[in-house]
Amino acid sequence: MRPPARRPPAGGAKKVRAAPSLSAEETAFVRSLVIFEDADILALNKPAGLSSQGGRGQVHTLDELLFAFAKASGNRPRLVHRLDRDTSGVILTGRTKPAAAFLGKALMHRRFRKTYLAIVTPCAPVPAAGLIETPLRRDETGREAFMRVCEPDHPDAEAARTRYRTLAEGAGAALVEVSPETGRMHQIRVHLASIGRPIAGDARYGGALTVAGEPAPRLMLHAAALEFPHPAGGLKRIVAPPPADFEALARHAGLVLPDFAQTPSGARS
Repeated sequence: MRPPARRPPAGGAKKVRAAPSLSAEETAFVRSLVIFEDADILALNKPAGLSSQGGRGQVHTLDELLFAFAKASGNRPRLVHRLDRDTSGVILTGRTKPAAAFLGKALMHRRFRKTYLAIVTPCAPVPAAGLIETPLRRDETGREAFMRVCEPDHPDAEAARTRYRTLAEGAGAALVEVSPETGRMHQIRVHLASIGRPIAGDARYGGALTVAGEPAPRLMLHAAALEFPHPAGGLKRIVAPPPADFEALARHAGLVLPDFAQTPSGARS
């Protein structure tokens, strides 16, 4: 599912931070993404192609679409974290200011457990499961920002930890379950590329554009599950099944996806 096209503002007016005017189609679209909601949280299964925030004007960002859930007071759900534009999967919001603040603090203290699925090439990682701890640094070229692996003593080095395990191996590709323990930009993408197993469709970091002769339609990375402390107490786990494009490419490569009738186990080393 792709976000509806956005009509450009009349007269090229500069975008201001205010409630956007959402069409009935846009409202129905964002409501269709909801996979869990209660008084404190709203979780959505974000499609690839939809920016979490700061889009370039092609469509409303998810942050703007959340005005579809605004109360009469104008208060709306607030994003707790982000996903890259071309990454699909679970994204969490707080429905109230206290809930958003609670979740933001839990995220900052690394109490969130994120589980992703990635289709990598050309084969399964060696070893099949492990922990990648290579430091990363930000590299900006013009308006583009990249993350690069670097030595621990580099002045811009940031610690980064990513656990992974191979779930399946097929024709020229493998399905890997990934759990980042830190939240660096593009961390999963760069770490998997650093061990010679870039994510299919990730042209920025050397990913193959075809898998077993089939085009990779986009970055083959899906946020499959999110576990976090709930503002009302206890732990909550939310699962989002992969979208049709991910399933189709996995099937073409002979990769069996986890049974999403049950929650994924989470990556272990």
